[in-house]
Amino acid sequence: MFAIVQNGIIQLLIPAGSQFTWNGIDYPPNWVNLSSPEEKAAIGMVDVVYGTRPNDQYYWVTEEAPAYNAQTNQVDINFTSTPKDLVTLKSNMVNTVNQTAWTLLTPSDWRVVMATETNTAVDPAWNTWRATIRSEAANTANVIMACTDVPNLANVTITWTPDPDQPKQGA
Repeated sequence: MFAIVQNGIIQLLIPAGSQFTWNGIDYPPNWVNLSSPEEKAAIGMVDVVYGTRPNDQYYWVTEEAPAYNAQTNQVDINFTSTPKDLVTLKSNMVNTVNQTAWTLLTPSDWRVVMATETNTAVDPAWNTWRATIRSEAANTANVIMACTDVPNLANVTITWTPDPDQPKQGA
């Protein structure tokens, strides 16, 4: 996105690849790509730079109005964020972790059923993997519940162990 600025005031915001009219002149959609920096500067065109947008999963996010930054000669668009309710976020995250664990385990449930029905053993690699998935879910849920603020909660991640039939990395 670009902006035309005159005397420190934003006159026009121009999405990339858009046709625009300025001072009675119609500019085609590809003008920004084809014009030189000097041609852009001649009409007061500067870059629009967006700040880092907070994660909408954890924050209520509002885009601030564009503001001209004379020091950098660009238009900045930043964001204001308000943390969402911590208790609700934690509950939702624990539910998601448990749902993911269930989704991972369900396709191999038949192995346990077959072993029970035929009075045979489940492949130990699968027993170990299934226990690992349950442990990963429980441990992550404990980490989530121990978080005391939204920024810490937003940093919680989980990497699930691949099932025994998945190719080993580097193999």
